[in-house]
Amino acid sequence: MSETVAFAVQGPFDLAASIQFLEGFTPAGRPDAGRHRGTLALAFPAAPSWRPVGVRLRQGGDTVLTEIDAHPDDVGPAAEHARRILSLDVDGTGFAALDDPHVARLRQEHPGLRPVLFHSPYEAACWSVIGHRIRIVQAAAIKQRMAERLGDRVGGLASFPGPERLLTVTDVPGLPPVKIERLHGIAHAALDGDLDADRLRAMETAQALVELQRIPGIGLFSAELILIRGAGHPDVFPASERRLHDEMAHEYGLHDPSPARLAAIAEAWRPFRSWVALLLRARRELETAEIARGRRVTR
Repeated sequence: MSETVAFAVQGPFDLAASIQFLEGFTPAGRPDAGRHRGTLALAFPAAPSWRPVGVRLRQGGDTVLTEIDAHPDDVGPAAEHARRILSLDVDGTGFAALDDPHVARLRQEHPGLRPVLFHSPYEAACWSVIGHRIRIVQAAAIKQRMAERLGDRVGGLASFPGPERLLTVTDVPGLPPVKIERLHGIAHAALDGDLDADRLRAMETAQALVELQRIPGIGLFSAELILIRGAGHPDVFPASERRLHDEMAHEYGLHDPSPARLAAIAEAWRPFRSWVALLLRARRELETAEIARGRRVTR
């Protein structure tokens, strides 16, 4: 079934900026995102059925039109997934009014860019396990091969396998048995509803992070990633993101600041701390390509 849904955009947003981000930011893993000019195509398993869906998005002013290929019961959930993936489920009107000159400069450097998320907290959790203690470019390649080998194709794109399919997997080239076991634990958590995006965002941040760390293999760094880039929480300051902290120190002219000092600075970013952090990370990768090159950069 194919159906078109219109999303109203509240606040600055540019789909072209989202596409450029997907093409250039290695963890996003979509160098082909801009192959159809002005259109972003995605394929993913949509909760709660976890059947594969395909969406094609294009922008016209303050509206994003989304063509959805899905089972009739999955059209609504797929639309909500798509809105969340592009952070269109958040009213961004206040983002342009944040009173911090550093944030203003970042907005000018990346006009209309909002966080572009993993397709779901489930997929973000899988990414965190796949990428643990290996290079990000290597992890991105493994994740893509899993989609091509184990997932379904929708609209010419390979969808990452849903949790039920993942539970049948006993071997993935490049992943040791302990990671397969942890991926199975994530699949069970997804099927049990523990990785539901709305549920995670409705919790107090500290409680959500505690809940996520109960999943085997998920530590604080991964829990923050799942909450921010999986569930799409707009206002979390990542306490464990070393690259972000380094970039903040560079931007604000600080020498070896403590995480508490950086968190205090980020208070001025409320209620869009996740959004500002994304702009800092995007700027850092654009200028250094440290992830793509697999090396640490000191700014």
